Amino acid sequence: MKYTDNSLNILTAKSFKGIGNAWIVKNLRGNEDVETIVSLLNRTIKGEQTNIDEFVDLKNDFETKLVHKFEECCDGFVALGDSNFPQHRGNVKESERPVFLYYKGNIDLLSINNKNISVIGLLNPEGDIEERERKIVAQFVKNGATIVSGLAFGCDSISHQQALDSNGNTVAILPSPLNNILPAKNRGLAYKIVEEGGLIVTEYGNDFKNQMELSSRYKERDRLQALFCDTIVLAASYAQNSAERWKKFGQKLDSGARLAMGYAKEYNIPRAVMYDQSLDENNPMFDLNRDLISEQKDIAIITQDNFRETVMGIMQKNPTGKMPTGVQTKMF
Repeated sequence: MKYTDNSLNILTAKSFKGIGNAWIVKNLRGNEDVETIVSLLNRTIKGEQTNIDEFVDLKNDFETKLVHKFEECCDGFVALGDSNFPQHRGNVKESERPVFLYYKGNIDLLSINNKNISVIGLLNPEGDIEERERKIVAQFVKNGATIVSGLAFGCDSISHQQALDSNGNTVAILPSPLNNILPAKNRGLAYKIVEEGGLIVTEYGNDFKNQMELSSRYKERDRLQALFCDTIVLAASYAQNSAERWKKFGQKLDSGARLAMGYAKEYNIPRAVMYDQSLDENNPMFDLNRDLISEQKDIAIITQDNFRETVMGIMQKNPTGKMPTGVQTKMF
C-alpha cells in the first residue's frame, strides 16, 4: 500500500474533534512536521490539549490498522500536499475541498492535466436513453476523455461500462470504503474498472453508522463528481418536483444527479445535457434536463444529430468554459 508520512499526519489531524476539511485547508499546505501540526491543533481544539507523543501514538495506530484493514482492497491513500493528490476543478469553499482520498487503481486519472468528463443520470433509465448515452460516452472516449461517475445503477453504470467497452479509462467515486463497495451488486463492475486500468476512489475509511450518514455521504460523492471533472454531462433525470408535475409517481424520485449538477453550477464547472426536444419534450425523465436548459442559456445540449461536434467542442473548452471559435451547440 502506498502512502506518505504527510498523508498519515493529515489523517491523524482530522481525527481530532472539531477538525474538518476547512481547518486542514486553512492551516496546512502539506508536509508540515508533527511539532507544527500539534501546535496548530492546540490553538483550535477545546478542552484537554494534545502533545507530540499522543499525536505520534495515534498516527502509528492509524497506520497499523489501515494497512491491516485495507491491504487486500486498497492500493494507497493520498492527502493534500502529496505530489499525486489530485487538484480539484472549479471554485469551491474550503469546507468542501477534498483533502484525503483512499484509492485502488490509477490515481493519476484524476490529475488536473487529464481531461475528465462526468456522465451521470437517473437510476432507472427507460426507452432509448441507454443507447443514446452509450453513443455520447463512446464519442468522449474516442476524443481522449476519462469518464467519471458514481457507480450507481442506471446511467452511472452505463457510462462506466461504455467507457470500458470503448477501451477507455473510467473513474468511480464511492460513498463507501473500499472494503465495502456500494452498491454491492456493482462490485464486479468496480473490480473490472480497476483491472482494466481505471480507478475507484473514496473519502471514507469506515462504514456509515446509519442511513442519515449514508445519505450525507452520497451528497459528498456527488460533489466530488463535479470537482473532479472538466465538464459534467447529464444523461437524464427527474426534477425535484417531477412527481407533482406528472401526478403519477408514488415513490421518492432519485436526486443524486440533481445534486451533482447543482454542485457543478455552484463551483462554475461547465455543464451539458443530453436532450432532443422532439423526442423528450413529454418525458418526465428529462425534466431536469429541460429545467437546466431554461436556467442556463449557454449550456451545451447534446442531441442525436450534433453529438459528435458537441462532444468535440466540450473537449476543446478553455478554462473559462467557452467553446472554441467555429463550434456551435444546438440550443432550444
